[in-house]
Amino acid sequence: MASFPLSVNEKLIARSRTVGELLAPTSPFDKKCGRENWTVAFAPDGSYFAWSQGHRIVKLVPWSQCLNNFLLHGTKNVANSVSTRLPRQNSDSGQKNKPCEHIIDCGDIVWSLAFGSSVPEKQSRCVNIEWHRFKFGQDQLLLATGLNNGRIKIWDVYTGKLLLNLMDHTEVVRDLTFAPDGSLILVSASRDKTLRVWDLKDDGNMMKVLRGHQNWVYGCAFSPDSSILCSVGASKAVFLWDMDKYSMIRKLEGHHNDVVACEFSPDGALLATASYDTRVYVWDPHLGVILMEFGHLFPPPTPIFAGGANDRWVRSVSFSHDGLHIASLADDKMVRFWRIDEEYPVQVAPLNNGLCCTFSTDGSVLAAGQDGSVYFWATPRQVSSLQHLCRMAIRRVMPTTQVKNLPIPSKVVEFLCYQI
Repeated sequence: MASFPLSVNEKLIARSRTVGELLAPTSPFDKKCGRENWTVAFAPDGSYFAWSQGHRIVKLVPWSQCLNNFLLHGTKNVANSVSTRLPRQNSDSGQKNKPCEHIIDCGDIVWSLAFGSSVPEKQSRCVNIEWHRFKFGQDQLLLATGLNNGRIKIWDVYTGKLLLNLMDHTEVVRDLTFAPDGSLILVSASRDKTLRVWDLKDDGNMMKVLRGHQNWVYGCAFSPDSSILCSVGASKAVFLWDMDKYSMIRKLEGHHNDVVACEFSPDGALLATASYDTRVYVWDPHLGVILMEFGHLFPPPTPIFAGGANDRWVRSVSFSHDGLHIASLADDKMVRFWRIDEEYPVQVAPLNNGLCCTFSTDGSVLAAGQDGSVYFWATPRQVSSLQHLCRMAIRRVMPTTQVKNLPIPSKVVEFLCYQI
């Protein structure tokens, strides 16, 4: 990993500690083209980690065993050698007792991954998951892969078997996201300028096509309660959709170049978006206003030059489980960890040619993909204040409009709405 330059404001920032690496195998004839790692993902229950290794291949590994390998063998870990230490699965028996590694050949370049579970991430929401046309267990775990040819393939994580092949998109499937409520509703974002909603309980029936983007759609993300979908794309587009009515709620305006990634905070009160304009914005999605801005170029480019600083394009953004930290990955060979209440990063790490990043389910590790390999860093850890914990708790059950009407002091309302 090469050294990297720091700006004047970042010279005193702590370096993040490396946890481990999963390095893709290479051969003398293996060209870089086609080995891009466009997507990494953790299973909702933290049981598995998956990444696109390039050349049609997706690697699925049990996350706990992967962490144990890092501890036993140091931080470096060649992806091929993992298979010699992780048990392969040869039958369906005992699949839940012994998580097993799988190497999946998707048949085309993989652009997007998403885990989906029939167990709700929020147990407060009741979902009927009793009936399926093909067999689902009560704790079914799926992996969706979005491909270069517009297809979406759905795999059983425990067995590595192909379950469904969805074929309605006409261009690259750039991103995928499952509803967190356990309904197995999948949304796909494509370069064909559409988002499509699929019901995997009903043999992958396509329920709806969401139209509104005038150019490529780069990414999509559900709110924690599954009621809102955010989609981002070319031409500065940020859309919010009502997923009960399948209608557009509003369009967020503020970015000056393509918006390539988005993610909601764990309590659903905030929305982070990353753009080629060298900025990460944190929005109040319920009011449509920008609350925070994290710049990756100082001074920030003016709107007319917002597309010119391509060495600082932001490629990916991820919200931590603690609701306090955001990770961003930019073309200046740096990964940054931000606090939502501080102007400058609290930690940084070097990464050449990084394309995607995501926090682990418990928020303790950040995974970032690069040229078929994955790098892992320990994330900033601190005890959240009682005020912040109260803020997250109330925002999980009450939207901004209701918080603003509470009979409490105005400063408390501002804090609960992340305005101070």
